[in-house]
Amino acid sequence: MSKNKYLLAFILVTSLFFLWALLHNINPILIPHLKKACRLTDTESSLIDLFVYLAYFLVALPAGLFMHKYGYKKGIIFGLSLYAVGALLVIPAASERSYMFFLCAFFIIASGATFLETVANPYIAVLGPKENSEQRLNFAQSFNGVGSFLAPILGGQFILSGIEYSKDALDKMSTTELNTYLQTEANTVKIPYLIIAVIVILLIILFAFIKIPEIKGDDDNIHGPTKFSAKVLRHSHTRWAIIAQFFYVGAQVGIGSFFIRYAKFVNGVSEKDAALIWGSIAMVGFMAGRFLGTFLMRYIKAPKLLAIYALINMLLLVLALFTSGEVSLYAVVAVPFFMSIMFPTIFALGIKDLGEETKIAASFIVMSIIGGALAPVAMGLISDATNSIQKAYIVPLLCFAVILYYATKTYKVKQA
Repeated sequence: MSKNKYLLAFILVTSLFFLWALLHNINPILIPHLKKACRLTDTESSLIDLFVYLAYFLVALPAGLFMHKYGYKKGIIFGLSLYAVGALLVIPAASERSYMFFLCAFFIIASGATFLETVANPYIAVLGPKENSEQRLNFAQSFNGVGSFLAPILGGQFILSGIEYSKDALDKMSTTELNTYLQTEANTVKIPYLIIAVIVILLIILFAFIKIPEIKGDDDNIHGPTKFSAKVLRHSHTRWAIIAQFFYVGAQVGIGSFFIRYAKFVNGVSEKDAALIWGSIAMVGFMAGRFLGTFLMRYIKAPKLLAIYALINMLLLVLALFTSGEVSLYAVVAVPFFMSIMFPTIFALGIKDLGEETKIAASFIVMSIIGGALAPVAMGLISDATNSIQKAYIVPLLCFAVILYYATKTYKVKQA
């Protein structure tokens, strides 16, 4: 197969990385926004993450089965179709101001994103020499970083109104005034999600008419069973990658989901300013970290760099827990730079040397993204119990400790 064909496939599939970045990084905007529009507690608002990542857990294996039977291209088109349907359903959810309707719409969007991640990550990893798989996947994930910083900036601009009433002020409103205000807040999501749906539909049309090659690993016939089964878990490096990815995604989602609340708690930052800080500094750092990490992997082995970054994030979160003001605020803002390489590196290490079982392993690793559902709920419960969102940041600190252990002890490929 010619290099040009690989290049076109790489470019097209890499474009998909933006879509699930948008899904995940709009949540730090939606959580405080719907908390306000639907009058929720911290724990209730965290259900947005729960439904999104529950979709990953429930849909990853069916997505893997679909891809295993029908191939990469059909998996992409089906995933994009689910994504578009979910985005369109956000519009009536806003009209009804129904939190459950919102959650169902986000679940469908996330189901589509699950298909896309289950296809795109292993596809990029095997689209070239296996010795460069971690570096290649980090490079592709760098473009995921573009969505990571654009989502909170655009969401903060077009979804957040900047109007923040105190509880006392809301209680003094008449029923009509209160409902009008809350409905106005809910309606701000309509136009952004309509635009998202249109873009995704255009991508469906593009993928329907352009050929992308089906790629198989060089050692497809070496590793035993090629049927879709849990036997892939006999590989210890895959088992541990699933565990590490569970905790990594939990840390990533928890840190971002409550940042706007955290920024107000420790430094009195308004919701719009916090969204701008998260998007323009933290997520730009996340994107830059991906590109820099790809470069550093030429000189530092991926597991070693992963361990260094996990340790740095643990130290930053200690500052976030035990200081206040700008020190604690910017300690959290710095964390995404060092999170940047973690997902693709763990993913690539977990599917290394698996041949045709790569698709199966990819599904299990994507399932582990359920960590992103549970960590924010744990943080919400801690916040509601202690009246301190700051104390809740002990959860991602513990998650990074698990990643440090993985990067130093359990990542190596062993004979099954």
